[in-house]
Amino acid sequence: MTRGRPVQDLPVVVGRRPALEAVRSGAALELMVATGSRRTPALRELLEAARDAGVAVRWGPAAEVAALAAGARDQGVAARIRGPQPLSEADLARRAWGPRAVVVVLDGVTDPRNLGAIARTAEAAGAEALVVRRRRGAALSTAAMRASAGALLHLPVAEVANVSRALARLKEAGFWAIGLDESAETSVGRARPPAGPLALVLGAEGEGLSRLVREACDELASIPMAGSVASLNVAVAAGVALYALTSWQEH
Repeated sequence: MTRGRPVQDLPVVVGRRPALEAVRSGAALELMVATGSRRTPALRELLEAARDAGVAVRWGPAAEVAALAAGARDQGVAARIRGPQPLSEADLARRAWGPRAVVVVLDGVTDPRNLGAIARTAEAAGAEALVVRRRRGAALSTAAMRASAGALLHLPVAEVANVSRALARLKEAGFWAIGLDESAETSVGRARPPAGPLALVLGAEGEGLSRLVREACDELASIPMAGSVASLNVAVAAGVALYALTSWQEH
């Protein structure tokens, strides 16, 4: 699968849910729907949202929508978008973060589907931003956008050259960085980070955190594995860790 271009340069997102989120986020410029598409509840919801938001709807041949999707499953829908403005590395230190802000930091996650799934979980958990590695990491491509179900249109993303330096920026802003590491003695269920902003750091699929990024974390935590499988998919691990590390603060 090709890496694709950054989200801010993508001309379209495809699929009914990503298109709906594009409309809701204010990113959609035009909605294209394949003539003859079945009027399912999901399509009706999308068309109503477009009407309410004043987004133009254009009906056209299914082949035209498929061409825009470039092989992705399009469900007869594509939306031309205005991509979100990315964060810079410097923004990480000077941004006005919430008192309990959560940022998810990815150290070399290379599969765009995992990137999208992590973004979807992070946005649902209330994370305020996602930090990704610019080189040797998954690009913010059409595949990532679709896997995120449109969450990447809501979640600010910083593409950085150096993850450990980005963590230093976040720590300047008061973040406590917890790296997920299968060899850590403390489990995510028992970790008690200080009250305040939290950065959850996840490593590459199979390889885990790089040495410099591991050393830049304030704390390492693991997910206990009681079954026969030795590890979890990185997107699943992100969801487990996010909720384990943040839910205890609510009580």
